[in-house]
Amino acid sequence: MQRFVLLSKLHMATVTSCQLHYEGSITVDEELMEVAGMRPYEQVHVSNLNNGERFITYLIPGARGKREVILNGPTARLAVPGDRLIVFAYVLMDEAELEGHSPTVVVLDEKNNIQTVLRRHVWRG
Repeated sequence: MQRFVLLSKLHMATVTSCQLHYEGSITVDEELMEVAGMRPYEQVHVSNLNNGERFITYLIPGARGKREVILNGPTARLAVPGDRLIVFAYVLMDEAELEGHSPTVVVLDEKNNIQTVLRRHVWRG
């Protein structure tokens, strides 16, 4: 049996821009993606802490070090610059892989600088 489990998350990311006239997705600083173990074009779930919106989209790598988090296309209507987001990446794992699995949590400040990188709740079957 396989389970859909949390791989990593960007916690408290700040929206820097919204680009309505774009084909869709979320652009995230490439460095933040790498620290979280996220990959370009990977599906992510996004929760907006300011208004409660939740949506699914995919990642586009942004310019390294610019700390941009940009909502593109229709998702641009679900936030405004300054809103705080949680970006979740999930992975399918079989039961054997769950043993010792620990999601990566990248906690960001209001300028999308990395504050801490945490490993959470190691699974012990």
